[in-house]
Amino acid sequence: MDRRFFLHGLFASVAGPGLANSPAQSVRPAMRPDGTLPSAQELVRASKLSGQTSLVFSDLKDGRILASSSPLRALPPASVAKALTALYGLERLGSEFRFETRLGYAGTLIDGRLEGDLVLLGGGDPTLTTDDLAHLAAQAKAAGLREVTGRLLVWGGHLPQSDMIDASQPDHVGYNPAVSGINLNFNRVHFEWRAGQSGYEISLQARTARYRPSVQGIAMDVVDRSAPVFAYRDMPEQEQWSVARGALGKKGGRWLPVRVPIAYAADVMTTLLRSHGIVANGYAEATSVPSIDVLSTVQSRPLEEICADMLKYSTNLTAECVGLAASGASSLRQSAEAMSAWVEQEFGARRMDLVDHSGLGDASRVAARDVVKVLASDKAQNRLRPILKPFKLRDGDDAEAYDVKAKTGTLNFVSGLAGYADFPGDSERSVAFAIFSADLPTRGQLSKAERERPPGGRAWSRRARVLQSRLIRRIGAAK
Repeated sequence: MDRRFFLHGLFASVAGPGLANSPAQSVRPAMRPDGTLPSAQELVRASKLSGQTSLVFSDLKDGRILASSSPLRALPPASVAKALTALYGLERLGSEFRFETRLGYAGTLIDGRLEGDLVLLGGGDPTLTTDDLAHLAAQAKAAGLREVTGRLLVWGGHLPQSDMIDASQPDHVGYNPAVSGINLNFNRVHFEWRAGQSGYEISLQARTARYRPSVQGIAMDVVDRSAPVFAYRDMPEQEQWSVARGALGKKGGRWLPVRVPIAYAADVMTTLLRSHGIVANGYAEATSVPSIDVLSTVQSRPLEEICADMLKYSTNLTAECVGLAASGASSLRQSAEAMSAWVEQEFGARRMDLVDHSGLGDASRVAARDVVKVLASDKAQNRLRPILKPFKLRDGDDAEAYDVKAKTGTLNFVSGLAGYADFPGDSERSVAFAIFSADLPTRGQLSKAERERPPGGRAWSRRARVLQSRLIRRIGAAK
């Protein structure tokens, strides 16, 4: 089941600018004229980064605060929130927890003929792929199923459903899909186009490395208009997209978000069953969880591995599903509130106000001091620290000398970094840190269409990353 087909390169995107090109300025903190190191506040001022910054560095041996600036200022965490979600999920569900998806039937199965309905029961797995559904279909055939008199019913109520994670994002961005109790291919569909003599040849597929079934319940029209590039409508029988002809070029492809995940999974499951000679009479959403006899089951990898991938690739859907599964709440907002309350109670945070589990919503607020409190705890060091990805400092020939494991976070005009750093030398200093920067007035002026690549966004993010590396090097250089 090659889930990294989706993750590597495709899902590493974030709700903000990519960080290309090296900064022109040095990432090493410049000494004062008297030969001493600048303070954290001086580095923040010297960065000329618009907006506000909150930061804390704490020694893990004795709890001393090594550097801070506005440590109680509450700012959006962006994807740093996923580190809190990983810890929350692992603590509440356990490292070995696995999501489960089942295919069964409600009725009577005699000599390969099912008198009744075939049922696909989603278990909230954020990593479910077309490969998994193909496995379920093959196992159903191996169990002897040949004929279905009823429909394919799909149950997606294991988790509460949302059409998208954050309504302020552009319609077409793949990192903002629907959330449901059944989530196929990270709730994304692959749109591919190629210019032909009589127009564009287009396809919409639930593709993996092994399978490329066409999707019937999602349509794309190529239209003549200047803007917007993509537009979306949810029609009764079909999700409908349109794209501006002039934006396509000769050929290409991209992932688009799925807004009706139950219908998407049913569409693809129907195709895969048909490939094994099993034909149902249409499909429908199950309005309550059916009682079934199980034909086949697929399980996810253990939660610890899922969370490690989530932190590495910053997959928003995974964060939301893990958080919802851990809280058992009836909505995404209530689930985020439950996680916030858990952080406050478990770690003594003063204020933790999250609106989701992924950090995609910019209304979330955390303070650097509170995040460092979480990171410094035994629970976080035992569960979270081993699965955080290595972070390489920006530029400099000394980058490999610093052992930093952290979670990054990027929205347009919002940047965060939080984790752990071990510094070379006799002291063997180990620290927990959190750095959050945000220019909320500038972000607030962006239109919905500008949220993908706004003017000035890349340059602002580069300055934020340079500041983060300077601050880490500043702590490493201190005696």
